[in-house]
Amino acid sequence: MADTFKFRIDHHGSLVRPPELLPSASREVQDAAIAEAVRRQRRLGLTVVTDGHFRRADLHSAVLDVVHGLDDGVLKADRSLVADDTAAIAAQTRVAAKATLPSPAWIAARTFRPGGPWASARELGEALALLIRDEIEAVVARGVRLIQIDDHGYGEGVYHSGGLSFADAVAVDTLAVSIADKPFDVRIGLCPLTRVGADFDAEHLFTSIPVDRWILPYDTGVPAETDLLRAVPADRDVCLGIVDPRVPRLEDIDTVMDRMDTVATIRDLEDVAISPSSGFADVADRPLLGVEDQWRKLIHVETFARMCWGNEL
Repeated sequence: MADTFKFRIDHHGSLVRPPELLPSASREVQDAAIAEAVRRQRRLGLTVVTDGHFRRADLHSAVLDVVHGLDDGVLKADRSLVADDTAAIAAQTRVAAKATLPSPAWIAARTFRPGGPWASARELGEALALLIRDEIEAVVARGVRLIQIDDHGYGEGVYHSGGLSFADAVAVDTLAVSIADKPFDVRIGLCPLTRVGADFDAEHLFTSIPVDRWILPYDTGVPAETDLLRAVPADRDVCLGIVDPRVPRLEDIDTVMDRMDTVATIRDLEDVAISPSSGFADVADRPLLGVEDQWRKLIHVETFARMCWGNEL
């Protein structure tokens, strides 16, 4: 049996930016908006809190805004990628802070250019993987116990062909998450997609990359979602995206609980967490919902968690 360490009411990390944050805001305005977002997450009873990615333009920014050397072959970060920001929110609440990072394979596939300093996309990916592995270790050293790696390239079919193959991507992401002497209570999750559709070898993926948690969509009820769940090895836990962050309408309770009944026939619910099926605003100026609709969705996730596990969360 895997152990969720009680991170059962999860979310992907990005939240809808309040109006005062756009298009750009001072550090003081960001601090105030993050403090309010942390307060609202805590009051909802979520088991993790994030800074909503309020200091980032998009998912890649944690790396691309900080790391130099993609063009000259010597990667160097001029400051912490996410460790300092995550530690700052951890100081605001007793609820566990969560860090989210983009995967090195995904960044390598999007930034590699033939003729540059890197012999191949895989070589660039491996260099990025070492940098991100160092950042994960820094995050863990600051006391954070849940880290999510986003590589939607698997679900988007990015690795079907081209400069970075599926095998290359798996090898690169494996290098990034292979942490020596990882504390027993640290959980690293990987999100390979937010909508089913792309054809990839899920079983091979889930058994090859040594993460503790697979973060999967489970909000449409199509058989492919259940097939993905079945492919997750028994010794990993899963976080299922049971509500759709793209539409304001709240999901029907009986429909979602019927889907959770199906989950219970496949896995021990002690190895399951729930969340929305993607971030609410992975790109800052393209939120999927309004601010209050987002909070209603998170309340819905919390309600389903209480229905599944009672008050033993």
